[in-house]
Parts: sequence; structure tokens; C-alpha cells
Amino acid sequence: MSVKPMNSKEVAQKVMNREGLFILDVRNADAFEDWKIEGEKFEYLNIPYFVLLDGVEEIMDQLPKDKDILVVCAKEGSSIMVAEMLSDEGMDVSYLQGGMKAWSEHLEPVKVGELTKGGELYQFVRLGKGCLSYMVVSNGEAAIVDATRMTDIFIDFAKEKGATITNVFDTHLHADHISGGRNIAEATNATYWLPPKDAEEVTFEYAALEDGNKVVIGNTTIDITALYSPGHTIGSTSFVIDEKYLLSGDILFVDSIGRPDLAGKAEDWVADLRESLYKRYKDLSMELTVLPAHFMIIDELNEDGSVGEKLGTLFAKNHGLNIESEEEFRKLVSENLPPQPNAYQEIRETNMGKVSPDEEKQREMEIGPNRCAVR
Repeated sequence: MSVKPMNSKEVAQKVMNREGLFILDVRNADAFEDWKIEGEKFEYLNIPYFVLLDGVEEIMDQLPKDKDILVVCAKEGSSIMVAEMLSDEGMDVSYLQGGMKAWSEHLEPVKVGELTKGGELYQFVRLGKGCLSYMVVSNGEAAIVDATRMTDIFIDFAKEKGATITNVFDTHLHADHISGGRNIAEATNATYWLPPKDAEEVTFEYAALEDGNKVVIGNTTIDITALYSPGHTIGSTSFVIDEKYLLSGDILFVDSIGRPDLAGKAEDWVADLRESLYKRYKDLSMELTVLPAHFMIIDELNEDGSVGEKLGTLFAKNHGLNIESEEEFRKLVSENLPPQPNAYQEIRETNMGKVSPDEEKQREMEIGPNRCAVR
């Protein structure tokens, strides 16, 4: 039997299309429990590769005969070894090309919708990390919001659409992943926008993103209107696009709300978070589609693979938007928090321009799930 590589794009299509896949993950148990490839119809078996060094005979009866099997490890080497051993036993299996490192970096573009006066809005879904980035394309121009460090996909996608990138935004200073915004702006001569309250320690020039800013993309008057919405960070800023879409950054998610502690300011920012969600957002149209900067679980993906929900639906169903007691709200967002993201202080310093780690170091810093939400 042959051993075939399966790349991250192929795995992503299985996730998006809700296809079945059996994953044999040969990383250590703690790594698997912390972070794995999620799919609605995926099944899993976690056996550390070192347990299999003497052979795979003992796990053969735990592997299905009628399903696609993908062997997964951190960087691909161990998965190739185990896949070859299974192949020698007569099984037809694949291994994940590039391992979990490659999976962490894959972005899947999804068209969210058409804009009223021409143009389109795209969401870039980073399935392995739960990050969501956006691109507005209108009449030969493009704007990007919350880009990841994998900048080529955004630059190449804009070229495919025949658009020049003119504006790049970050809704806030990210702590769980390295922003590609500044690098894209430098490569394309675009304007890089950042909320000034999050940029007090940055080492580079930027355009101040402030409440009420309107940025026009293309000559079809696609307005990107900034809405100051602190709470996750003191500078967090949302965007209302085309009076249809609310890009909520890390303030509001489909299944949760943002955590206020990643700059060590949980107690200080709880009141800001509540005001942003319960007052500023409450004043907006409930027909806006909320498009967050992250998702937590695979169940949040819509049928088309996008992540988003009407604001009115979230006010009805999202527990974080329905806590009447301010004291209970404070308790939820200050005591009910998952662990800090991996290397979050180093990531913040990288996004400030204070440190410039090499590409391999950046990969290591981002390994693991995103943890920007209250549980």
C-alpha cells in the first residue's frame, strides 16, 4: 500500500464540507488534548509515536478499514514514519504534510457577501488557530482587517481580484497571533491603521484609528466606519461595513465574549467591556451580521464555512450578552478565563515592533489554540 501526503488545503476542504476523516495523532497526549485538528465528522485516536517504535500491530484493531486515515504529528517526520509502518501492514493511509505547524498557518478564503454599491467582502478562516481575517474588495481597491503573519495569501488574493491594497487595519493590538498588517502595508504602500490607545509603545509609524473614522474603498463609497469598543484591549475598535456587517474584533464572538486580561488589565477593563457590549453594540442595528476576529469551536462555522451571526440573534442567544447583574458579569470575565495564550507577551512585543523574531520562532510562538474568549 502507498503512503500519500495530504496537505492542509485538502484537510480544510474536508472540514468545510463536513466530510469524515479518521485522525491518528502521534503527538504526546498533552499536546493532543490542548490542540488538535477539529472537524464535525472527524474521529480520533491519540497514540504517541514513541509507543509505536517497535511496531503498529497492537493498534491495528483500533483503526477503521472503511475510512480515510490521516496520521498527524507536530512537523510531519514522525507521522511519515508511522504511516509507512501502517502501509507495511497493508493499510492505505496519508500523513499531514508539514504537520500541525502547517495546519496552524493555513487560511481558507470564504466569500461572505456582496456589498450594496458593488464590491465583495471575504473572510479568511484560519481553521488551525481559530483566527478570522477580512478583505473588502471594491472597484480595484482592497482593504484588509486583522491580517495574520502569512501575508502572501492576502497580497496574492488581492492580485487575483485585480485590486490594489490601499488600507490595512488591526482592530486592536493582538496578543494571541502575530499581525501581518504592518508588513502588508509596507509591501503594498498601503496605509496601516491601529487604535492609538493600543499603540502607545509601538516603534513604527501608523495612522490613528479613532471612533468615527470613515475610510472609502474604491470609488463606490464602501464606507468602513470605526466604532470605539474597548474592553478586550483599551483601544479595541470595531468596524461597521456597508451598514451590513459588524467586524467585532475580539470584543464579541458567536459563542462567547472577549476576555479583558491579556494586557494585565482585567479589573480595569471589565467596565469598558460591558459598556461596549451592552450600550454601544445595543445601539446598533440588530440586522448587522457580526463577523468576529476569532472563533472557538468548529460548531461555529456556518454551512458555507464562514463564521458570523446576526447581532439580534447574539443578543438573544449569547450568554455573555444576557447578564443583568454587573457583579455577575465582572465575575464571569475576570474569574472564568482559560489559560493565557502561548507566548502572548512576546507576541504583543512583536506586534509593537519591539522585537523581530525569525520565522521559525514566530511559528513556535503561535503554536496552540487561540484563547481570546471568556469560557
